[in-house]
Amino acid sequence: MKRFSLWLFCVLMLISYLHVLAQKPVMVILDTDMDSDVDDVGALAMLHAYEREGKARILGIIVTSDDLYSAACTDAINTYFGRKDIPIGVSQNDSLKSFSKYTQKIASEFPHTITSNAVAENGTAVYRRLLAGQPDHSVVIVTIGHLTSLNKLLSSPPDAISKLSGKALVALKVKAWSCMGGQFPSGKEANFYRPDPASTVACLAAWKLPVTFAGWEVGNQIVTGGASLKTNTNPSSPVYRAYELYNQFKGRASWDQISVLEAIEGPETYFSVVKNGNCVVSPDGSNLWNENVRSYNHGYLTIKSPVQEISQRIDHLMQSR
Repeated sequence: MKRFSLWLFCVLMLISYLHVLAQKPVMVILDTDMDSDVDDVGALAMLHAYEREGKARILGIIVTSDDLYSAACTDAINTYFGRKDIPIGVSQNDSLKSFSKYTQKIASEFPHTITSNAVAENGTAVYRRLLAGQPDHSVVIVTIGHLTSLNKLLSSPPDAISKLSGKALVALKVKAWSCMGGQFPSGKEANFYRPDPASTVACLAAWKLPVTFAGWEVGNQIVTGGASLKTNTNPSSPVYRAYELYNQFKGRASWDQISVLEAIEGPETYFSVVKNGNCVVSPDGSNLWNENVRSYNHGYLTIKSPVQEISQRIDHLMQSR
């Protein structure tokens, strides 16, 4: 009997070990508008927490922003979390402004390499290089800003990086897209309409792989970055500093964090996914869920778990380290 118990214990331990090995980290490219809102900082902090847990690998970050210090701020956050090697590309190097409540301060107060968007690498080139270097059907793209950079990728021609067009490269290398954007079942949300609704229309028209939308109405109910973050986060962290600069820890909706949560943990624990239709975007960036057209690749999230449970999970990840 003792021998059998020992054998059973060993078998269960082996099964558990093999299960852990089978849970490969999600390979992520994050596309962020690190500027006007602070939820981008929270979303990036979550990704770093997931990476430390072995649940994600940050391949690179595309900064889709005209804020002069958005790439430098992103670089500073990565450096703080021990990943200064993460490639960063930007949507533009010119016509830059300084308008964020936190990017310049984070860039000036924390170590980093990229001085400004003006000298950062082209985002399309970074997107293409990252995808070309990955196994087929392995990458999850998470967009938490407007879709200018993703549209540039999809529209890009073959080049020295890859003989494939951007659309073909995405079809070969990407597994899924997690998109913070839209309002469901209908509405008008900033990432879809400001400042580049044409790119939203183009991306959804070109995209043939699975895409899950985290609409405005979901993240708006999940408030994080308040007293809990202030109490439990190291004051020397750029995450702490960004939320302090943004609104003195008064709490903020977690629009962007929802897409990261879904991309890494999957929707099952916290959300339901509506898949009985297709997201249609008008030229002005407004969107409508059309149940008469079924793509089978489109889905949008609705909240299943208690709101407080989701808030606590996100805050915990944002507070790590």
